[in-house]
Amino acid sequence: MSAIVTILAGILFGLGLAFAEMTNPAVVLGFLDILGNWNPSLIIVMASAIAVGMLGYIIKKKQLKPLLSHSWQVPVMRQIDAKLIIGAILFGIGWGLSGYCPGPGLTALVNNPAEGFYFVIALIIGSGLHHLQSLSSQK
Repeated sequence: MSAIVTILAGILFGLGLAFAEMTNPAVVLGFLDILGNWNPSLIIVMASAIAVGMLGYIIKKKQLKPLLSHSWQVPVMRQIDAKLIIGAILFGIGWGLSGYCPGPGLTALVNNPAEGFYFVIALIIGSGLHHLQSLSSQK
């Protein structure tokens, strides 16, 4: 049942991204172009995501455990460290240069394969480098 809910959540997330046109890098880059042809639609998407997240926390407070798991899995780390800041900066630079973040970047394999291929390859390489770095820092 957990796998079905996960798949349905992924489909719903993808449909939401497509409906909001977040799979179109021109829309995202338009949001970042505050001195040119600014497109504020990303603010609505972000506000909607925050509202859904807040709803999740409200539900968590009212229920002892989730319906399909034995316990809530909520991030516990509250520390803002150099790794978090550097990661956020790299994410933002990549998003600003390409117009893609990971979710819409994967949809680009279908919508815009020429760009999507390069984005996904870079995503895999970056994830692999992070994994290698994590392994070496644990030793």
